[in-house]
Amino acid sequence: MGLMDTLHAVRAHGITKCFGDVVALDAVDLDVTQGQIHGLVGPNGAGKTTLLGLLLGLAVADGGRLEILGTPVERALAVPGGVAGFVDAPGLYPSLTARQNLAALAALRGLGSGTAAIDEMLGEVGLTDVADDKARGFSLGMRQRLGLAAALLTRPRLLVLDEPANGLDPAGKRHVHRVLTRLAADGTAVVLSSHRMDDLEALCSEVTILATGRVVFSGPLSKLAAENRELDYRLRTSDPETARRLADGTSGVRIVDDTGLGLRQDPDVLVVRALVAALDELVAQVVRSGVAVRELAPVVSPLEAAFLALTEHQEAGR
Repeated sequence: MGLMDTLHAVRAHGITKCFGDVVALDAVDLDVTQGQIHGLVGPNGAGKTTLLGLLLGLAVADGGRLEILGTPVERALAVPGGVAGFVDAPGLYPSLTARQNLAALAALRGLGSGTAAIDEMLGEVGLTDVADDKARGFSLGMRQRLGLAAALLTRPRLLVLDEPANGLDPAGKRHVHRVLTRLAADGTAVVLSSHRMDDLEALCSEVTILATGRVVFSGPLSKLAAENRELDYRLRTSDPETARRLADGTSGVRIVDDTGLGLRQDPDVLVVRALVAALDELVAQVVRSGVAVRELAPVVSPLEAAFLALTEHQEAGR
């Protein structure tokens, strides 16, 4: 095995998966290096959960090549040790407490994890206070966190998570983000799907966007932001009238009616639609005119804009 192989937790090339006449994955490529948090994005039915299932060994691809932690995967349940996670929802024993769930899992997998290790995992995900409560009474967010604790028990080198932020309150989200960031810093690769663009932007170094089973973008978020796509930006200045006049006269910049975007109307804010180069020219003109720029931000992030464009395209194609 060469050095390049050891640096990759996942190497997938031309992965195809069909369910009857439905093509769930169509020649999908995916590369995830160790220590990377990689996001999967796409509308419902795009193939995200199918791909995550292949990474966990719950199914086998119909075509293409898949290597996980340097090992070729050619049949179901044949992924190497060091892979953990869940798709759809974590499997828990509802009649057992949080602590008993982890102890049962440790016993089933021969992990020999003692009480101290289990308590440490519960603390990691913020469930210490409910460690002796039965899982059947847990909220969705608490079940997600217990599922994450169960996955962490195996000390994975590849962690695969399907909508891990589902149902999380702000405190729960903070716990999960902290755990995933620490795992990646220690060299674990994390692949996660989410509909929460803010979570992906906070966590992921790279994303893969799927639409109807095909990869439409894969790479760093910065590359997505730099793609040749117009975005809507909020521009708050000390002199909105001058900013509006300059925007009206700048090539490649259009003033957008913010009421149609569902934004709270603010007389100091101008919403403009432009490519990055045209936006830069407008900002330069505003500053040269002695007007202060107090805020400049996309109305929606480049990742969310790409997701919305895909979703609208899919709806239009129905």
